[in-house]
Amino acid sequence: MANTISITDSLVPNPIPKSTIIRLENIFKVYGSGETEVKALDDVNLTIHKGEYCSIMGPSGSGKSTAMNIIGCLDRPTDGHYYLDNIDVAQMDDKSLAHIRNKKLGFVFQQFHLLPQLTALENVMLPMLYAGVNSKERSDRATEALTRVGLANRLNNKPTQLSGGQQQRVAIARAIVNRPVVLLADEPTGALDSRTTQEVLDIFGELNNSGITVVMVTHEPEVARQTQRIVWFRDGQVVHSDLTPSDLSQLAVS
Repeated sequence: MANTISITDSLVPNPIPKSTIIRLENIFKVYGSGETEVKALDDVNLTIHKGEYCSIMGPSGSGKSTAMNIIGCLDRPTDGHYYLDNIDVAQMDDKSLAHIRNKKLGFVFQQFHLLPQLTALENVMLPMLYAGVNSKERSDRATEALTRVGLANRLNNKPTQLSGGQQQRVAIARAIVNRPVVLLADEPTGALDSRTTQEVLDIFGELNNSGITVVMVTHEPEVARQTQRIVWFRDGQVVHSDLTPSDLSQLAVS
């Protein structure tokens, strides 16, 4: 284990504090060229520490979704470095990125993306199938994850037999079943009513309290206020990196 850490650290030009889980350094994302060039991200620098509960906000077109795609290894920056758990993943090939996503990241989206023909248990087992986990362990860990989100009595229900909030809970269980270092949520409450939104946010809070780093994109101030830190994007840049929930009201009217 000590050798692995030494080798990994040697890949990082500027030593990263051990508590840092995500570091974006001078990240650019450019689409098009010449007169049609658009800088979706323009020299973005951002650090997120292990155990943080952080939300990313900003107006439409601000770059927050592009940043989330890069943090989630769903896209590569045009330029810059992205260190995830001390590894520079910015220019990894597709196969390597897929491995990193499956091993280190969990995803929750606005749409639940559950397979309708599979039960809740089978949906949650899927990521472990790709990770090569044996059948019994897949079942045990999926059951544990569903129990953790309050669905121990819904293991064999298919998505059509579940409410929207319950489906999102299945999606959260699927996201945490491979024990990721970071849980990424992109507008996770966008399709839910206010009561169910709070239930889902309570689960995120409990997961964060257990040590999981949570990063969430949202356009809803009342959702962002339940996180510890708010990062605000505008015109492809981070204009505020360390807002508190109490800062948000002042920013919204400024």
